[in-house]
Parts: sequence; structure tokens; C-alpha cells
Amino acid sequence: MNVAEILSPDSVLCNAKARSKKHCLEILSELLVRPHPEQPVDEVFEKLIERERLGCTSLDLGVAFPHCRVDGLSQSTAAMVKLSSPVDFDSSDGEPVDLVFGLVVPSEIDATHYDDIRRIADMLRSHDWRDKARAVATSSELYNIMVETAQTEVLPPVAGLGST
Repeated sequence: MNVAEILSPDSVLCNAKARSKKHCLEILSELLVRPHPEQPVDEVFEKLIERERLGCTSLDLGVAFPHCRVDGLSQSTAAMVKLSSPVDFDSSDGEPVDLVFGLVVPSEIDATHYDDIRRIADMLRSHDWRDKARAVATSSELYNIMVETAQTEVLPPVAGLGST
């Protein structure tokens, strides 16, 4: 998986201030549409809220992975937020969340997309990744941690993003 193909430096925000889970999803939505200015931010936000209603996207241990399908999208796009103060995310372990990785995928997905989502979730659950992400102080450092960690993991390319 090449995170650099789905995550751009301007879609990463370190030390963001969110008042709540909903506010965090609003911030994430704005970051997710940056590479696709034609995509309405309200639509992405509503899709993330809709997905959250199906089940909490917290991975526990202070990490959340909100993701959803979006009509009209031709490829997956990601965003990363490190919160300055954790927020309640309805996590099963009761821990508030401070690391949030968001992903939007095309509305039509296949088994490869599901596999990619699982692999990203596995990376986000990594103790080493969490420690590194929490230790950085800038958005560029956080972006670099995301790209470096994904490169060291043995993961296939994300479907629909130049993979063969």
C-alpha cells in the first residue's frame, strides 16, 4: 500500500482542536475533500455520520478510522488528524480518541477495497505507529510518519490507485 497516493500533505492536520466526535468528523470531512474540490464537504460529512451510526469506527487505544463510500469518487482519498486533546468517540474500551485517520472510497468497491481497509486498520492498530504519531509536533512530521510506516509494512497497493 502506498499511503502517499491517497494521503497528501495538505490533508494532514496535527494538534487540531475538536470539541466533540461530530466536530472531529467535520474537520476530517474538510480535509478529505481538499484533493476533490468538486466534492461537497457536506456530503462527505453526512456519509461519515451515516457510517458512524452503523457502528463506531474507533479501533480503541485512542485511534479512530472513520471511512465511508462516496458517490462520484473515482479513487480513494485519506486524511489524518492528531487532536490536541482527545474526544469521546464511543470507543468500546472507553478511551477517548486523539488519532483519527479518515478514508473515503468510491461507491462501487470490491473485495480488494475491503482488504485494503483491513490492512490500513491493522497499521493504525500498531503500537509502534501510535507511539510515533503521538510523539510528533507538526503536520509534516505526522504525514512523514504515515508514509514511512506504510512503506515499512508489507502491504499491497491500494485498489484503484495505480495498482496492477
